[in-house]
Amino acid sequence: MSHLRDVENAVGERPDAILEATGHYHNSVVQFLEQNEYRVFVVNPLISQRARKSQLRKLKTDLADARHLADLYYKEEFEPFKRRDVQILNLRHLTRQHEAITTMYVQAKLNFQAILDQVFPLYVGVFSDLYSVTSLKLIQKYRTPTDFFETNPSQIAENIMDMNHRSKSLSWAQNKAELLQTAAANSPTVPLSHHSYHFTLNMMADMLLQYKEHLENIEQEIDTLANNLSECTLLQSIPGIGKKISATVLAEIGDIEQFNSAKKLVAFAGVDPSVFSSGKFKSTENRITKRGSKRLRRALFLAVQCGLRKGANVRLRVFYDRKRVEGKANKVALIACVNKLLHTIFAILSKREAFRQSFSPEITG
Repeated sequence: MSHLRDVENAVGERPDAILEATGHYHNSVVQFLEQNEYRVFVVNPLISQRARKSQLRKLKTDLADARHLADLYYKEEFEPFKRRDVQILNLRHLTRQHEAITTMYVQAKLNFQAILDQVFPLYVGVFSDLYSVTSLKLIQKYRTPTDFFETNPSQIAENIMDMNHRSKSLSWAQNKAELLQTAAANSPTVPLSHHSYHFTLNMMADMLLQYKEHLENIEQEIDTLANNLSECTLLQSIPGIGKKISATVLAEIGDIEQFNSAKKLVAFAGVDPSVFSSGKFKSTENRITKRGSKRLRRALFLAVQCGLRKGANVRLRVFYDRKRVEGKANKVALIACVNKLLHTIFAILSKREAFRQSFSPEITG
């Protein structure tokens, strides 16, 4: 801070700050500068890297990087960093944490079933949801097929009723108890020397229960934030976009005012086509750039699939069918639908008007 004040005293005005977007590391610096009312410019790493490569000498130091950023400040016309709403920042953090924990949850599921296949293979199929709270707690309590087989069926049924808070009927619980004993009787017994399997299975079941609880808590927080944001309500007016998708889309896009056209939003999502031509050659098979937000891209593809399912989004369904009739492959048609959906999202957030099936913004491609 003292250095910034020295610069300000030397030049007679408050200096601008330019820095490179480096994962999450630059966020605290940006917040500090904003709190002290400095104008901030955040540079895309691709742009700064391109500037470094234009030099003949290969030089990579903090001082050289700072000099490159300073050169960019005078050569390029960057838009000042716009402070995002605190609620949107919180929403972004929560949606990304939800994604991270979901990834760990899926991996834990795979590990759990891999061990269960060796300890109690016939257990799979007894419950419609292998990873339900009742199923996981039951495995924690009994662990081995022998434990299930040697326990009175009525006791197992009673435990099942307690574990699901008696939300199911007693006859349902008794049926599950009989299925478990039959499965236990027909399952191969794992030698006692493999007790580590049972220990690990219990540990994995505990992890899955914790992940489920954490995800439920995060989803509640996301719903609370989303309900207080009118933009989420507007996005949910689009068929195929529910609470979770709308929260993710808004969290990744942020303030729509930072995009002055729908094309820039499409580029931000990374679904704009790359261009390759040389001389008289012009490629006809151009992939999307994928240089934008992969989280936004994933949410949009899911929204398109939900919108196309059972014709929920009539306009999108007609557009998709037309692309298929034109000879476009399924993935190409889906990308075109994502492009169209982004134009719709841009129009809705910019005009702050809910979706109408009769509304169809013009797009290219």
